Amino acid sequence: MSEVREKDKDGWKVRGGEKLVDPIEICDVGSLPPPGDEERLERGRREYLKGKKGPEAEYFEKIILSSFLDKLECGLTLPNYPQFSDMITSFLESMKGVRRKGEGYLLEEEPSVKQGEEILPEIRVLLEHSDRMEERGGVKMKVCVTGPYTLASLFPGWDESLFTLLSKPLSKLVSNNLPKTKGLRVELLSLDEPIFGVDDPRLDKGAEGREVLLKAWEEILGAARRKGVKTLLHLHNTSDGLFWELENLNAVESHVGDPLYSSPETLRLLEKRDKVLKVSIAKTDFDGLLIQKVGTGERVGEIWKRIKEGKERAEEYLEGVEEMKLRLEKVLERFGKERIAYAGPECGLRGFPTYESALECLRRTGKAVREVSSHPSHHFF
Repeated sequence: MSEVREKDKDGWKVRGGEKLVDPIEICDVGSLPPPGDEERLERGRREYLKGKKGPEAEYFEKIILSSFLDKLECGLTLPNYPQFSDMITSFLESMKGVRRKGEGYLLEEEPSVKQGEEILPEIRVLLEHSDRMEERGGVKMKVCVTGPYTLASLFPGWDESLFTLLSKPLSKLVSNNLPKTKGLRVELLSLDEPIFGVDDPRLDKGAEGREVLLKAWEEILGAARRKGVKTLLHLHNTSDGLFWELENLNAVESHVGDPLYSSPETLRLLEKRDKVLKVSIAKTDFDGLLIQKVGTGERVGEIWKRIKEGKERAEEYLEGVEEMKLRLEKVLERFGKERIAYAGPECGLRGFPTYESALECLRRTGKAVREVSSHPSHHFF
């Protein structure tokens, strides 16, 4: 078998004109429970962002680096940068022309990226320590950016023109946060739109907002594609299929149980639009996991209390490896391995009660993917 591998125009490996199937990449959505002092971590992020040196900035730097290395040790092959900050504020507050008011934001002028904040502080930390990654033979990673639809929801009285305005600074942030060095290279950009799919007349079929949002998404994802980085759309609901029309989108993901992973229509659209899936194989709603085990009522609150007091281990309530394997195997059987490129938890793990339980979820996820991938019936090149 020839080892010569070329790439087609979309970056997929080919041999003799035939696409090859790489092993499934194991990735996470991004967030984790803070392993230390959350307020100090946020202060350190602000200090680090301003280029200041001191114990707070050093604390932030230490936590980001150690958490990223922890993700690698858990078996992730495409870890996201550790996300401890709010997914809304960390992007909106890096924009000039945007001001916070109460629980929302106001637009004072056309938004742009603030000078000196073009690179996310988490990415800067990892670049500062790329020698550590080089020692490991180089590390591939994923970067997530919150999308314009989700960000726009924080502006009272917004209309679809805000999608276009936000897409410009978001595109710049994407372009500036896709490093490719000897030690660290970004291979996947995820645009996170967790609230897309809710009932919104501005996005009804025929509404102008649909086309405006589609163009905004294309611009942001295009910033990654132009740098040779594949793209993913992270959703919680795929009832609105607008995303299938995206030319700059390689992959899509949603939550466990979403029809995306079971509908025959998915296979037709994957083939027609030449896209792949990131399969969500682990549930991340910890309250939901507790309810599955012990039922509703006061018992859930009692367990949380015991976990926080160190009297009970959160890991006991996580899903097992076999359950995760079964989910992945079912999707592989439905859609074929050539349409499955990534797998991981359904969402971020910030809502888990402990840092250690979040890592255990990642370990189990990684183990499940490796065991399924190594099975003779799922041979990967």
